Amino acid sequence: MIAKRIAVLLCAVSIVLLLSACSLNAGTTKNAQIVLGESKTFSSDEISAAKDCVMKKFKEFEGCDLLELRYDEERSIREVNDYMSTGRGQVNGVARENIIVLHSSFYVDSSGGDGSLNPDSEYSGWMWILVRDNEHSAWRVDDWGY
Repeated sequence: MIAKRIAVLLCAVSIVLLLSACSLNAGTTKNAQIVLGESKTFSSDEISAAKDCVMKKFKEFEGCDLLELRYDEERSIREVNDYMSTGRGQVNGVARENIIVLHSSFYVDSSGGDGSLNPDSEYSGWMWILVRDNEHSAWRVDDWGY
């Protein structure tokens, strides 16, 4: 009976340590420079909510450090146009006014993140395409990359 309790306790401790190790390599955003430009399309609260959504998603980018996150309306509009004509926007039924694009730069450590990124490198111009159901619903990251 005591051996069984010890085994269960050791398993529990192992799981906690594994989960802790995973979170140690989570993407970091604490030193990111945030540049949220003016907009005629979205309120500052809407842009800030999109920023928060991206920063939450970025934590899934293991071994990466967010350097900058930027909203530039002119650039966003160009990317939304592309998204609507050649991207997922042409098939997912989202309205143009419910799409916003932010851009970022980030550093990838020697681990190479999840293996799909180049180790010890910096990515700039990385897009985050966010969509929402309507102006009162939350943003969600729909796509990212170049």
